[in-house]
Amino acid sequence: MKSPTPFPQNFKFIDLFAGIGGIRIAFENVGGTCVYTSEWDKDCQTTYEINFGDKPDGDITKVDPKKVPNHDILTGGFPCQSFSIIGKRLGVRDERGTLFWEVERILKEKQPYAFLLENVRQLTTIDKGETFATMLKILDDLGYYTHWKVLNALDYGIPQKRERVMIVGFKQNHPFTFPAKKASRKTLEEILEPDVAVDKKHFISEHVANKLKSKVDVAYEYATVWHENKSGHIGIHEYSCALRANASYNYLLVNGKRRLTPRENLRLMGFPDTFKIAVNDGAIRKQAGNSVVIPMIQAVAEEMMQALKQAPIEDDKTRNKSEDYEKASILSLNQLTPANYAKQKST
Repeated sequence: MKSPTPFPQNFKFIDLFAGIGGIRIAFENVGGTCVYTSEWDKDCQTTYEINFGDKPDGDITKVDPKKVPNHDILTGGFPCQSFSIIGKRLGVRDERGTLFWEVERILKEKQPYAFLLENVRQLTTIDKGETFATMLKILDDLGYYTHWKVLNALDYGIPQKRERVMIVGFKQNHPFTFPAKKASRKTLEEILEPDVAVDKKHFISEHVANKLKSKVDVAYEYATVWHENKSGHIGIHEYSCALRANASYNYLLVNGKRRLTPRENLRLMGFPDTFKIAVNDGAIRKQAGNSVVIPMIQAVAEEMMQALKQAPIEDDKTRNKSEDYEKASILSLNQLTPANYAKQKST
């Protein structure tokens, strides 16, 4: 076994599918310097630039990986539409799912020490686990020791029930564990703005409010978020359900009275109040719904830093051979295209 390459104390990272920079904030908070960003959405580029001073590159599929700066850690929450429960669950057969290949291209070319990828929980189960297992196989073929786990933002200091799969990989076999749950989290009272300070446009009509209250038997004296599902059932919680890019404004109500404000949306993702809002309400709600929960990402980043300080253990050729990995029918990387994957599924 060759001598391990020491991980630099002042490490560099890249921010792919950056959105409005949630992952960047988390990795800067643990000592990293961002040297490259990619994000195609124009509104996100506006928000990102006004907060970080950098305008992200556009379409990552048009970027030559050789021109991406050298870096120590690759990060990215690659778009999740093709894997979400509110999508069609087409997995890699949906062209949006193929954006994972852009991660593969850059990892293959630049060979960073480590990576962190984030996606919706459903990625692990679509196509009975085959899509996810194929991704793990690709990462394994690139020489990474890969770890993954579904984490919930409720366990990392934020009052939002938001489950996401975290995929962490290292070029050397550093001992790594995902972060333990935090003992406490912020309350909704710490997140919500006072009603008197909220613009009237965010309040629902008195008629709709009374209709909703007629379905609720208990009066709540503490801050709550109401969620009415398609069947008409109203769930009332001391936390928010997961924010979504398009629907959050309509299906979540603060105390059954009003919708979340742009600042409250950002707070529920862990963004500080110093984070500047540079776009309209609809755009910032979409950006928050597509973002990451910063404290959850930072907790994983901190564990990555601890792992990288430890000497790697001897190479183990059985890495990644979990039950989920073994059960899948794996195509080779050269064969794995949306068309070939669909053909395989039909046989």
